[in-house]
Amino acid sequence: MFGRGVIIALTGQRRVGKSCIMRYVRDRIAQDPGNNVIYINKESTSFDEIATYKDLDKYVLAHLIEGKRNYLFIDEVQEINEFEKSVLSLHTDDKCQIMITGSNAKMLSSELSTLLRGRYVDYRIRGLSYVEFLEFHQIEDSDRALMLFLQSGGLPQLRLFGLDNQDLIDDYLNNVFNTIVLRDVIEREKVRNISLLRTLVKFLADNVGKIFSARSVAAFLKSQNVDASSNVIISYLDYLCNAYIIDRVGRYNIHGKRLLEMGDKFYFEDLGIRNVIIGGNRRFDIEKVIENAVYRHLIRLGYKVNVGQMYKSEIDFVAENSDGIIYVQVAYLLQSQETIDREFGNLMLIKDSYPKYVVSMDLLYNAVNEAGIKHIYLRDFLKKTDF
Repeated sequence: MFGRGVIIALTGQRRVGKSCIMRYVRDRIAQDPGNNVIYINKESTSFDEIATYKDLDKYVLAHLIEGKRNYLFIDEVQEINEFEKSVLSLHTDDKCQIMITGSNAKMLSSELSTLLRGRYVDYRIRGLSYVEFLEFHQIEDSDRALMLFLQSGGLPQLRLFGLDNQDLIDDYLNNVFNTIVLRDVIEREKVRNISLLRTLVKFLADNVGKIFSARSVAAFLKSQNVDASSNVIISYLDYLCNAYIIDRVGRYNIHGKRLLEMGDKFYFEDLGIRNVIIGGNRRFDIEKVIENAVYRHLIRLGYKVNVGQMYKSEIDFVAENSDGIIYVQVAYLLQSQETIDREFGNLMLIKDSYPKYVVSMDLLYNAVNEAGIKHIYLRDFLKKTDF
């Protein structure tokens, strides 16, 4: 796709590997002597003078080489004010092929899509999957490896610290989170009530997988002597989603085959960041972490994911792609008949023939009930590439 007249945008949370992918492509392009590479990294102070679209225009035009194929790479492009004007002009005039990265969904969707009208392709970059985590850290698949993944998350740079050094990992994850909050939320969105923002993020981390309403959260915050309106909470949630800290997941009425307007859930992009946000004894609340991990894996496989509503019962995930739908229930352990009846029973209410799964940490349960609903061990689920 790159090099064929289409702008490539790599988007996602900071430190998930966008820059590494860009540098890999840049280095490959630079190997051809017929190519001229222009590289701008807005996380480096070397490019502080490029603050506006006019600065960008001036810099790029000064570095174009006549008679060569010109390629422009801009890392963290949202740091350049009104960057889209320059990108549009360079693209329209066919001055160079363009690849950009960005850590703000609003800027790299609304601005670009409005101006470029389908002339760019957005690739969402996410942290390491479980299988990639194993390969990246050069460890064998095991129950211990799974717990390390659930605890530390999938940011690639964790490899620099070693997975056994939890203090260094926590410091790094806290620094990444604080950078995202400061640069991509507080500064960019001009957030005034920083205390409320941090309290809200911690509330989300402690309530992964819970149905969310701004009114109920406002009531909870008030009980903690934090005053906030529903409108402010909704705005702050949008900011956190735009910074790729959290994903908003809507609810889907399975029986009525329609999206519901109320009752979203939120899941974190990175498990390690979620865990350090909540901290203390609740940082590794296993049921919440497992559910978040299952959501991440479904998204990485290309599914569009909603929470299912079937009459009065809830289906954790309704995942759809071009091949069809799968339904997934998530539990920590199937230790009681009551839990088994609930998790399998909810899925049995759905009368279509699409695959249905119960995912848990039970290694040996491995059951298929009379309705064809399959149990699958979490570690095996996270290694699947299709269903």
